[in-house]
Amino acid sequence: MNMEANHTDEEMAKRVQRGDVEAFGCIVDRYEDKLLRYGRRFLSDSDDIADLVQDVFLKTYINIQNFNTELRFSPWIYRIAHNEFVNALKKKTKSPLSFFDVDVLFPHPAFEENYAEEIDRETLKNTFENFLNVLDPKYREPIILFYFEDMGYQEIADILHIPISTVGVRIARGKKILKKLYESFKIKN
Repeated sequence: MNMEANHTDEEMAKRVQRGDVEAFGCIVDRYEDKLLRYGRRFLSDSDDIADLVQDVFLKTYINIQNFNTELRFSPWIYRIAHNEFVNALKKKTKSPLSFFDVDVLFPHPAFEENYAEEIDRETLKNTFENFLNVLDPKYREPIILFYFEDMGYQEIADILHIPISTVGVRIARGKKILKKLYESFKIKN
């Protein structure tokens, strides 16, 4: 059994701070898929995302001495990723997101099976990608972190450097905007 599997992220970070390069490899193994998924939700070009995630790991390694191992590691590394992705987003003129399951955000009543059967699934996919694309990043990112990265409000607050109450407000407002966009789409179709 792999001994690193028994150590927390914070313990692994402490080992890296002491010069254990193999411990950093374990951190990369733990977070690479998560950060790639997070990046795909935020940006569209998979080549760019892989490069950005590598930049995240490079910055993590360079700055790990500044990490307080008494705190949780996950929000710290996601904050680094957040900064990289936001900077990349600013450089792009358009940033379509990959498709997600609409039932995650709008369960049952908003997306009844009979309606989903009436329209082409690909049209629905493209429509919701466009909905997220027009959503202001300040609403889009908390929604992505909450619904797709399964993070709690405190973790999101730590990553975005905003109060917990603001996280809740932004998620609620983002969902409200997405629902309005959906209702408008439903009326037109």
